[in-house]
Amino acid sequence: MLRVPVSEEECEEVLSYFNVKRIKRKQFIIQPEFVAKHRNYVVKGAFKAYVINENGNEHTIQFAIEDWWISDYNSYIYQKPATMFVAALEDSIVLQIDYQSEQALKKANHKYETFFRILAERAAAYQQRRIISMFTQTAEERYNDFIVRYPLAVQRLPQYVLASYLGMTTEFLSKIRNNKLKKNS
Repeated sequence: MLRVPVSEEECEEVLSYFNVKRIKRKQFIIQPEFVAKHRNYVVKGAFKAYVINENGNEHTIQFAIEDWWISDYNSYIYQKPATMFVAALEDSIVLQIDYQSEQALKKANHKYETFFRILAERAAAYQQRRIISMFTQTAEERYNDFIVRYPLAVQRLPQYVLASYLGMTTEFLSKIRNNKLKKNS
């Protein structure tokens, strides 16, 4: 979980700030209009974060599998009502830290503040790459990049979640996959 060097004692200290939660498939851990009280580290399972537009269409904003983090960060960081749903795609186990505990943890040791800063920097860089790819790549290029970068996620995510995340319909994703299979055979 941590990407900064810590002793066994420090690791135990960090874990003391988290709670283990078991989440059932299709269970929501965040819903619009409620404040996202936790940052969630996925120990086991898979999640999607999404919004629903005025036409009832679902748009996947983020997903997470093991060793990834998920929340409605705008809600969590500013302690304002959420705008996204976050739901389990599988029975899952997460480590949850609430906002106040995270602030206390960061105060307790500079290493933990560094850890959360690195998380935020990586998330910002990732979101920037994603936005740029949506403007500069074709749907097929986005899919090809995704399967190279996240081969485990491709196997785990339902096709409709992957299609929504990549900004295409499920039918178009199927067409891309079928064309890819034909080229490889």
